[in-house]
Amino acid sequence: MLSEASKPLIDASVPVLRDHGLTITQTFYRSMFNERPELTNLFNMGNQANGSQQQSLAAAVFAYAANHRNADALAPVLNRIVHKHAAVGLKPGHYAIVGKHLLGAIRTVLGEAATPELMAAWDEAYWVLAGELIAAESRLYTTTDSGPDHRLPVRVEARRIESDDIVSFTLAPVGGGTLPDFQPGQYLSVVVELSPGVFQQRQYSLSDAPNGSTWRISVKRESGDAATPQGQVSNWLHDHAPQGTVLMVSRPFGDFVPALDGDRPIALLSAGVGITPMVSALNALAQRESRRRIVFAHAARTASHVAHRRDVEQAAARLPQLATHYFLESAEPATLAGRPALPGRLDVDVVLRDVGTDADFYLCGPLPFMQVQRAALQARGVSPQRIFREVFGPDLLDDIL
Repeated sequence: MLSEASKPLIDASVPVLRDHGLTITQTFYRSMFNERPELTNLFNMGNQANGSQQQSLAAAVFAYAANHRNADALAPVLNRIVHKHAAVGLKPGHYAIVGKHLLGAIRTVLGEAATPELMAAWDEAYWVLAGELIAAESRLYTTTDSGPDHRLPVRVEARRIESDDIVSFTLAPVGGGTLPDFQPGQYLSVVVELSPGVFQQRQYSLSDAPNGSTWRISVKRESGDAATPQGQVSNWLHDHAPQGTVLMVSRPFGDFVPALDGDRPIALLSAGVGITPMVSALNALAQRESRRRIVFAHAARTASHVAHRRDVEQAAARLPQLATHYFLESAEPATLAGRPALPGRLDVDVVLRDVGTDADFYLCGPLPFMQVQRAALQARGVSPQRIFREVFGPDLLDDIL
C-alpha cells in the first residue's frame, strides 16, 4: 500500500501526466530499447511503430495516478494486464528494467519539476504496483500450470480461408495428446521467428468451442497503409504457415470470458476480426444446447469480409432461438445465415428488439466500433454492468479515466 506521505505527491502528478504522459512513455521506450535491444523480441514492435503501445502505457500510468486510492476501479484493469503479461511471458526481473527506464523518463521529461520528493514517491508507487502485478502473475502461472518461459509446440493441422482477409488455423499438440482447456473469449500468444534471432509474438483469440484435442485461431492479414505498418506476424502466418507447420504458443489467457450459463438473454456483437471470440462463445453455446435467447450480430465492410459463416449456420441449426443479423457497410444485396444482410453499420435497436435491455452484451471489434455500440446501448437504458468488451491498447482504461 502506498504510504500516506507519497499519496499527495502522486495526486499532484495527475495533471502533469495528463499533459506529458505520452512524451514520458516515448522517452521510456526509446531509452529501454537502446540499452536492452533484446527486449524488442518481447514487445509488440508493430504497436511501437504505430504509437499505440506508447499511448497505452501513458494511459496506464495516468490511470494509476488518478485512481491509486480506488482499488475497486483498478482491479479489473490490472487483471487484464496480468493476463496479457502472462501471455507474453513477462518475468519478475523485467520489472526492474522497466522501472529504471520509466522513472528515468519521468525525470528527463519533467526536468526541474521532478523533485527528489516526487521521484521518491513515484519510485514507491511503481514498486507497490509492480509487486501486485508480480504476485498476481505468479498466481496465474500456477493456476494454468505454466510459467513465463513455457511455450507449447503445436502443429497446424488444418487451415481454412474464412473470408477475404481471415484464415483460421486448427492447431494440434505435437506428438499427440490433449491440450489445456480454455474458456471462450480467451487467446493464445503465438511466437514466430521473422528472421534469424528476430522473434515477435501476437495474441489471437481462440475461435472455436473447447474440445480438448485441438485449438483454433483466426488471423486477419493486416496489410497496413500509409499510417499503419503492415502486420509482420499476421502476414507471416498467412504466407509461411501451411499445414504441418510447428508453432510455439502460450497457454490460453484472457479475462474476457462470456458467461455462457444462466437464463439471461445474451447478445454477441462484433465487427471485423472481432468475430473470432464471439464465434467461440456461439459454438460453445451450441455445444451446450443452451436455451438462452441469443443474438449474434456482426458488421463487416462487404459480404466477402464476413468470416466463419459456416460456424454460424451450424450453430443456428442447433439453437432454434438464435437470432442472427449481419450488417454490411457496402449496402450490397447479400443473403447471410438465411436472411438478407442489413445495410450500414451495426444498429443496436435491431438487437434490442430480440433480447431487450436486460441482456448481457459482449462487444469485440475495432475500438471506435466498441465505443459507439457501448454508448448506444447505454443511451437506450442498458446498464454499464451488463456491457463487456474485449479491448487492448489505449481504450483499455477509458472506463476509469
